[in-house]
Amino acid sequence: MPHLRKRATLSILGFVTIGLLVFLARQPDASTESGAAPVVASIPLPTDSLHISEALLLGVVEGATEYLPVSSTGHLLVAQRVLGIGDHAGERRAADAYAIVIQAGAILAVLSVYRRRVAQMFVGLTGDEPAGLRLFVNLILAFLPAGILGVLFGRDIKTHLFDPFPIAIAWLLGGIAILLLTRWRTRAGSTEERGLTDLRWTQALWIGLAQAVALWPGISRSLVTIAGGLLLGLGLPAAVEFSFLLGFVTLTAATAWELYQEGETLFAHYGSVEIAAGFAAAFFSAMFAVRWMKTFLDWRELDKFGYYRIALAGVAGVWIALGVL
Repeated sequence: MPHLRKRATLSILGFVTIGLLVFLARQPDASTESGAAPVVASIPLPTDSLHISEALLLGVVEGATEYLPVSSTGHLLVAQRVLGIGDHAGERRAADAYAIVIQAGAILAVLSVYRRRVAQMFVGLTGDEPAGLRLFVNLILAFLPAGILGVLFGRDIKTHLFDPFPIAIAWLLGGIAILLLTRWRTRAGSTEERGLTDLRWTQALWIGLAQAVALWPGISRSLVTIAGGLLLGLGLPAAVEFSFLLGFVTLTAATAWELYQEGETLFAHYGSVEIAAGFAAAFFSAMFAVRWMKTFLDWRELDKFGYYRIALAGVAGVWIALGVL
């Protein structure tokens, strides 16, 4: 069994790496398309400036907030506005794509932290680990609502909700929801809480429907999936783990879809070095954030994130009024 899990983990890492390399290799070269002699670089030179320091900063913001109930997309979009990234005509789509693609770093961070659980699922596909197979099926079911809605309405969501004001409203509503959830858990007291392997497929689907709400930037995918798990009777550690694993599935699909849709636009505006820097920064900061979150929730509740979100919504509201955002 251990050797199967090790092979499964290595296979996943290999597929992710190969996929990224294939995508980079297939980017068209502007000089070749125009009939000129090919050059060594196959990726078109970026037309907009993204400094390495900005790429690293955005990567840290993405990784540090992706798995916390505070909305990484909201943080990234506001950070981009403050830095003036995506303000030029035609660059907005590239900036939005960049915010999604560097999630790949956070994906690998979860794979590293939960490699045994992920390997258990892949071993489950062989029929040797029923619990792993059941968890795999539950994650796929939980992914489907957001996946389908994201494909159908992704462009409309970007057009109408990828702006500071809707994000600030979502931060406020999410903060209030966290405080209400914490109060409910306190009043409910100690009850029997189910573990991750006790989750039924119908409950996984309900968590997936909750995750679809987080297509609104600022709501936070982690928040709604953790809250959904708690309301369905999961213990806090199990709800957090399911949220992280569901994030692995959802973010992998979102990143792949964004590369398919906006890959050429992304590489036409930003250099591969800057994208790689954001990816690496997201990986290391997400690894730290996931481990910190697991430790934090061993002795704290979620209410601190609620107060943070409400304060953040207030700051964003002031900045919007002053014209900073």
